[in-house]
Amino acid sequence: MLVTLHTPYVDTSAAELSLALDDEERPALHVLDLDLPGAVRLRLRLLGASHQVVVRASGTTLTETVACLPGRSPDLPGALHDERTGYRFTAAVLRPDGDGLAERVARLRAELADDPYALVGVFPGDVDAVTALSVRPDPPDGTLRWRTWHAYPQTNELVLTETVVALR
Repeated sequence: MLVTLHTPYVDTSAAELSLALDDEERPALHVLDLDLPGAVRLRLRLLGASHQVVVRASGTTLTETVACLPGRSPDLPGALHDERTGYRFTAAVLRPDGDGLAERVARLRAELADDPYALVGVFPGDVDAVTALSVRPDPPDGTLRWRTWHAYPQTNELVLTETVVALR
């Protein structure tokens, strides 16, 4: 699902992002609620300050927030693995050459625009200013997986994240 957001950026660069787990639900610009196989409920949430994913499954709730969080020092880990909960997170920051960012964002918008398991928010003022989330609805290995993209055309950065959660 492709949506046009009616608010300016809050983030200014990848360096300002943080990862927070089990954060409260923050005000969202757009929300996509999904019911997935295995009684899994998922909320993909676009924030003015990036994204939030809320998973409810087997009586537990997990909230992942990747955003510019007031009062929190920026800290986006390249990888985080919690064996106790089965949560795995990876992040990478790309700085494409030339028109690489615009080309990647255009491809991303085209691939995810009509995907019922994806949410792409385009910020005003620049078609390359996007935050996108996409989930695999029925993974074969008993895990839930989602990917996100945060494009910052003003700094020529694309932040990619991937999360895997073991469903119990």
